[in-house]
Amino acid sequence: MPLPPVAPLPADLPAPVVSEPGPASGVLLQGKSRWVPVRWSELPGFESDALHEAWNAWIKSCERPGPDFAPLCPEVRRLSIGSAEEQRAWMTTRLQPYRVESLQGAAEGLLTSYFEPVLKASRQRSGAYAVPLYQAPTGLRRGQPWFSRQDIETRPEAQAALQGREIAWLEDPIDAMLLHIQGSGRLRLSEADGSQRTVRVAFAGSNEQPYRSINQWLLAQGVTRINPWPEATKTWAAQNPQRVQQLLWSNPRYIFFKEESLSEQDASTGPRGAQGVALTAGRSIAVDAASIPYGTPVWLASSGSAAQLQKLVLAQDTGSAIVGAVRADYFAGTGPEAGALASKVNQPLRLWVLWPR
Repeated sequence: MPLPPVAPLPADLPAPVVSEPGPASGVLLQGKSRWVPVRWSELPGFESDALHEAWNAWIKSCERPGPDFAPLCPEVRRLSIGSAEEQRAWMTTRLQPYRVESLQGAAEGLLTSYFEPVLKASRQRSGAYAVPLYQAPTGLRRGQPWFSRQDIETRPEAQAALQGREIAWLEDPIDAMLLHIQGSGRLRLSEADGSQRTVRVAFAGSNEQPYRSINQWLLAQGVTRINPWPEATKTWAAQNPQRVQQLLWSNPRYIFFKEESLSEQDASTGPRGAQGVALTAGRSIAVDAASIPYGTPVWLASSGSAAQLQKLVLAQDTGSAIVGAVRADYFAGTGPEAGALASKVNQPLRLWVLWPR
């Protein structure tokens, strides 16, 4: 939906501040986390981040803001044309940074990354295209476990429930698992009439079974090289074809999808996250919503061999493996380059939520 015309910045927006406001008093408890008020000077890299890159993600969050941030959204929209100094000054005046900790006081956690894969697919089962992507079956209920991945592929009653629910067919079961783990993707689809088009498949539900990492299963089998993902896994599968089903069935969680058309505007952004807004590469994260509410601006700091990150991001998504206070999944973007980055990120993390004063 296009934004309304941008008005000039009002005179009452704060000018750049010389001295920062003092921190709020008192620790806040937020579900699985505790928030400790700090000064802005604690946030590493705050003075050098390219805030305008995050502002577009923030404006998307304002399409579906929570009650605490809705009153600030008109100013967030107006500041989209502001300078970095004006944006920084507004943040330090309107928001209070809180260091996110576990309930036990741990301030360091884990950052991983995810992306939107782009895969070739066929509308009809034919030749090598034999791995289905399904719509959710009728009667699937949130919170109520359904058949496991192994059951879905072997039990007649599960197959009957999914008959006719196929969206498309993939060639490689590892690619299908990749799509299930990422939760969404793009398909370069061959239609029945021979035409080609690109569509998006988005998360539409799960079988509510626990997620189990197939990489952890491989490590338990003595495999020493699991990255880059999924190439290393495909290499192992080619060398161990008789064990591929065992590998896949080690993760009982199964994802169902819905097909979405991909307009030119949609193609420039990521899929919709759990907040219901389009994700922004490098500026959206998935969090445990019991620790950080959707739509919250977050300062993220993480240092590792894959990435050095000190930046403003928005909590706009979640994932079954994203559990705990200081835990985030960094949305790297769409396609192979984003996938190469996402496969490498597994490194220490610190987070600060930026909450209205």
